[in-house]
Amino acid sequence: MSKLTIVANITANADKIELVKAELLKLVPITRAEEGCINYDLHQDNENPAHFMFYENWESRELWQTHMSAPHLAAYMEATDGAVAEFILHEMSHID
Repeated sequence: MSKLTIVANITANADKIELVKAELLKLVPITRAEEGCINYDLHQDNENPAHFMFYENWESRELWQTHMSAPHLAAYMEATDGAVAEFILHEMSHID
């Protein structure tokens, strides 16, 4: 199976930017240590600080799905409940 690329866009509510950022940053070291994680890079938009983006590569979709059910993601969801205005996730395949 080919590697899986994930592009996840998270937009925080204007009054919750720092909370969402802090919770997203907590995910980085834990996720990078997970089996199958090739890279897990968090970005913040230079013009819209409420917009965050993860660029991730995983060895397989199955290993990414294991990540998606991990306890630290559940903790993030609980901590940011009501603080995220929008979440858009794209599963992508490298074609060239």
